[in-house]
Amino acid sequence: MSRIKLLSPRLVNQIAAGEVVERPASVVKELLENSLDAGTRRIEIDVEAGGAKLIRVRDDGEGVAAEELPLSLSRHATSKIASLEDLERVSSLGFRGEALASISSVSRLSITSNTADDGSAGQRAESAGRDMEVELKPAPHPRGTTVEVRDLFFNTPARRKFLRTEKTEFNHVEEVVKRQALSRYDVGFQLRHNQRVVHQLRRCDTQAERERRVASVCGPAFMEQALYIETDLPELKLWGWVGLPTFSRSQADLQYFFVNGRVIKDRLIAHAIKQAYRDVLYHGRHPAFVLYLELDAALVDVNVHPTKHEVRFRDGRTVHDFIFRALHRALADVRPSDALAALQQNEAATASPFAPESTAMQGALGWGAPRPADTGQVQDSVRGYRELYAPATAAVAMPRLEDTAAEDVPPLGYALAQLQGIYILAENSAGLVLVDMHAAHERITYERMKSAYGTEGIRCQPLLVPQTVAVSQREAECAESHTELFAELGLRVERVGEEALVLREVPVALRDSELEPLLRDVLSDLLEYGTSDRIKAHMDEILSSMACHGSVRANRRLTVPEMNALLRDMEATERSGQCNHGRPTWTQLSLEELDKLFLRGR
Repeated sequence: MSRIKLLSPRLVNQIAAGEVVERPASVVKELLENSLDAGTRRIEIDVEAGGAKLIRVRDDGEGVAAEELPLSLSRHATSKIASLEDLERVSSLGFRGEALASISSVSRLSITSNTADDGSAGQRAESAGRDMEVELKPAPHPRGTTVEVRDLFFNTPARRKFLRTEKTEFNHVEEVVKRQALSRYDVGFQLRHNQRVVHQLRRCDTQAERERRVASVCGPAFMEQALYIETDLPELKLWGWVGLPTFSRSQADLQYFFVNGRVIKDRLIAHAIKQAYRDVLYHGRHPAFVLYLELDAALVDVNVHPTKHEVRFRDGRTVHDFIFRALHRALADVRPSDALAALQQNEAATASPFAPESTAMQGALGWGAPRPADTGQVQDSVRGYRELYAPATAAVAMPRLEDTAAEDVPPLGYALAQLQGIYILAENSAGLVLVDMHAAHERITYERMKSAYGTEGIRCQPLLVPQTVAVSQREAECAESHTELFAELGLRVERVGEEALVLREVPVALRDSELEPLLRDVLSDLLEYGTSDRIKAHMDEILSSMACHGSVRANRRLTVPEMNALLRDMEATERSGQCNHGRPTWTQLSLEELDKLFLRGR
């Protein structure tokens, strides 16, 4: 081997650039974070050739003093932190002091800045990949800073060859701008590509303006099918928008999570969100969300990755449980009445950028279920539907819609008829409701079985022949330290050796399951996330199968009172918008949509 020697500053910066500057989008991210840390209220981003030719970021922040401009291009020079205490409570987006030095080592960089408001000239510092050689000269500039990065990777051709097409690179740049725009509603953003304005996002001061920005970034369809949540604990706060299960995606491409304003991708958080959606999504589908977690900066470590995309929480299990419970409860509380209210709000808010343009609406057609002769006949008719499970909703005569005040009409309205023995057609105040009766009843039965099982608790039974499982020493120690948790899950696990466990007792519902893989999965979750819901997931799968077989089948004819009883139970059941397999159970066709089908009002 050759002798040990110090690397040149230029090579050191280029090595750092390999971690920080992956592509043009990486440059844009670092420059935007600097601008936001400088207190800017508006940022303009100009990009040419996908960022390979030019990246210019201009802000109206505090600016950089003339004597500090050369230092700003030095490695490990920053105004964000000064001591170990500052590093343990980082509140700024940037803090490493590596970005500008790394970028300047692989590009032709200039930074022009001014700290004064009196119109005096600013200063410009230029660097072109040389060894710490910075030229400083006067340059006119209003208060704020402009950073120009030209010819990215001009002196590292091997890195330049890894760049993709102009369109692909710009798509990455655009995604970075979208993330930062969602992180700071108090800042305006303008993005131009090859002199063409792509995004023009104004500052947001009200909730409606924030929703308008989210709709602009994530699409109008997301806001139309998103649920706003806000919940907090003494040290944690979670707020933002989560897409309804019916707005699931084939890819995880509409997921934005921010911790104290910093966009991150964290396995612990991803696991908590996945758990919350598990009971209402198709397998292989991904939820959409824009969520913000706020907590004391001392409780989260952001200094775990050069690009700052990852964080580490001091109490990861508490954060995981908080996020899971907040989303799980929010999704469970969604009722048909909420969906109907959202539909009516979108129709009323014609000025909203994420609501469809309204057309002339015709008067109501006056449909309605016929009034039964007497309550006794209704109760007899509903009995066949009720035989499948214990009654929950009292059977009453169903009035005609036109005889009922608008505010008294149930969210799913009153049944009109049954189509092909599969779908229920009902009329509510908004128009026509279509219900998949098997899917709806499957969810109702499933939720009642889960509730009954939760009330009774987990019943366990000893194994006739205890099962020995060979594990690693780390897994054995984990099982030994979580004995009480295993007992809560209905498992009695004992350590019988350095690398051996014995399973003596299991939940009754899982006695026919593959126990060894299940135990290993639980241990894996405990080691990775500090918690596990594998047992509950398996039990839910069994209950789901039982509910599926115990629900009304397709081609079974129901009377109108039976259909109305099903609608009322849907309105009172958690997660009734999706069946056990994630399929939607009902949909709404408004009078406006029906009018469009028949070209009425034109």
